Amino acid sequence: MKKHYLLIFGLVVMLMGNGISPVSATSSIEDKLNLANNTSYTWTYDASSQSWTSSVVTAVTSPEIEEEQGVSICVPANYVKGIDTNRDGKVDITEENYSQQVNGNMIIDKTGQVVSSNKQTYTATSCPVIINTGAAGYSSQTSQKASSEYAKEGYINVACGNRGKQDSVTDSSGNTYYTGDAPLCLVDQKNAVRFVKYNILLGNIPGNVNYFVSTGGSGGGAHATMLAATSNNEDYYDYEIEAGAVGVYKNTDGSYDTSVVINGKRVAISDGVWGCIAYSAITPLSSADMAMAFEYYLDTSYSFNTNFQKKLASYLAKKYMSYINSQKLSIDEKQVGLDINNDGDQEDYVLLAIEYDKKKYASTNGYGGTYLNYYLATMVNSLQSYLDNLDYSEGWTWFDQNGNALSDEAVSKMSTKDKAKAFIEGRYAKVGNSYTGQVGTHTKSSSSGVNANNYSSFKEMYEAYKSDISEISSGDKYGNNIVDLYDPMVYIGKKTTKNPTWSRIVMGGAEGDMSMMSSLQLQAKWLSVGTDAKIEWQWDGGHVPSEVLGDSFSLYVDQMYGKYVNNKEIVKSSTKQVKNGTATKATGTNISSWVNEDGSFTLKAAVSYRTHNANKATPGFDVMDYGQEDYVFGTASKDARHWDKYVLEVFKEHYEELEKIFNQEVATPSYVYYLIIAGSCLGLIIIVLILFKVKEIRG
Repeated sequence: MKKHYLLIFGLVVMLMGNGISPVSATSSIEDKLNLANNTSYTWTYDASSQSWTSSVVTAVTSPEIEEEQGVSICVPANYVKGIDTNRDGKVDITEENYSQQVNGNMIIDKTGQVVSSNKQTYTATSCPVIINTGAAGYSSQTSQKASSEYAKEGYINVACGNRGKQDSVTDSSGNTYYTGDAPLCLVDQKNAVRFVKYNILLGNIPGNVNYFVSTGGSGGGAHATMLAATSNNEDYYDYEIEAGAVGVYKNTDGSYDTSVVINGKRVAISDGVWGCIAYSAITPLSSADMAMAFEYYLDTSYSFNTNFQKKLASYLAKKYMSYINSQKLSIDEKQVGLDINNDGDQEDYVLLAIEYDKKKYASTNGYGGTYLNYYLATMVNSLQSYLDNLDYSEGWTWFDQNGNALSDEAVSKMSTKDKAKAFIEGRYAKVGNSYTGQVGTHTKSSSSGVNANNYSSFKEMYEAYKSDISEISSGDKYGNNIVDLYDPMVYIGKKTTKNPTWSRIVMGGAEGDMSMMSSLQLQAKWLSVGTDAKIEWQWDGGHVPSEVLGDSFSLYVDQMYGKYVNNKEIVKSSTKQVKNGTATKATGTNISSWVNEDGSFTLKAAVSYRTHNANKATPGFDVMDYGQEDYVFGTASKDARHWDKYVLEVFKEHYEELEKIFNQEVATPSYVYYLIIAGSCLGLIIIVLILFKVKEIRG
């Protein structure tokens, strides 16, 4: 008997000596997160969408906030034979005899198929899996049941919760502390990916682990992007392990094991995705203030709120120029279909750079260069794409040059060129371009009680930045800079990152929550590492724009699947508006004064369009209006911290000048000037009235 114990002990020692974790360290997690072993979750059948949806299931074994660390999965019914309620491997409940939510294991029909609305055919083992990244404003997302909206397209749809900024937890001693700061929001989404992939590999649910697609809007769009940009990077593993995620374990030598046991064999598992569709992605944050300041500063006619804001914007613009030039981003003109160096062709590989020449680029405050050529060409291309797709403008109302609505017959005869001319002249009223509200990051630190918009002195704000950024730079409990962990530019192309096959970022051309420069950075970086990266700036669309003019989420997913999986070209279904809308007045904006007949315009016009249509009260995530604090980068004891090292650099480099302007404006806020002026006017009126009265008495 002793020999057996010695053999077992020797085996464990050998495994540990080789840096391998004992099997028992992983088997418990894998057993708990195997849906076949879960006797509490249920399935609900919906006849209208022909889909089965699971109740919320916790995706990790050690959740900090259980209701925010779960997933729900919606499966097209064509992939399902039924539900095995007594776990004997046989179907007990089907669509036909279903009456109420049922507990049991799903039996997959591997021969079942779904033909999408774009004529792409999927099966239970080949279909894409959609991961919905909530996290609006980088906030927490309570786990909720998955939507059935993609069932008709043949996709598996996954809703996952996540911890987020301003979350709090009460420990066993009754102390409340903040949690959800970077990178936990993203980590919870990574853990959800692992959980779903693990159960696909086990055969508990349909889907293909190779075709995961992340999607979300605003802060969710940021996380959809970051999920794709940080796929399988070791920097996040310790946080995943801490939560009890499946398929990521630490070996005794400090290395990681990212595999699971499937049918007795270890199989690699990833927390990454194949593709990404992000709407108004609020990322990368680390350069967002500079990018926004730069875009607004390019407009010589833009009126900043304060002199301090304008001066800070000018210095952040210079800082952004240095940042972009240090990135050494390059673009193959063929890949983006743009002539970036303005040589009349699209045959070159162009280094993207910003130049400063006050005389040469006077119309844009001295800034020009290939990076801004890229920006302008993308903006022009966005308008042209919009004009080229106006045949899909179903429900719009078109008007003649006298303001009269056209007849149905006249609309049916309009060519694409006719509609483009009418659009540029503002002779339309459109429908179907709704979008949701904005995301702000202007917050208040409860630890100091100081509002980021109301520091009593520049020194106070400077010291707060200096202290917070020093703390962040020193690293968290795992030695990581949490701002870097939320910066996709740090991870795209990194040796330890697996890049996605494709990415698409859709921004509203008139949104004020993020600079258009940010999506440019991402596209250029992704293209440089071989990712098929597309950005779309939806003309006059707002924050988190809806799909318009024949485009759709499923169309793009199907197109990418056709391009990279089954070599099938998917195109939009042709359409032609034959009936005019019912609006009585044109509501379009006439842009013919600055858009040429060929759809081109100048850089000055482009930035003017952006700043006047995308105007926020305080551009640049509020940083130019006396500082920024953000719950995204909080701690257990402090709910918000300053984190922008580039702003701090500007503060250091121009301390005396900025201090003087800031302190003057704080001492005498703008509203005081208005009160003085109003008081003076009132006094003048009183004096005039008195004089008239005196004259009347004397008369």
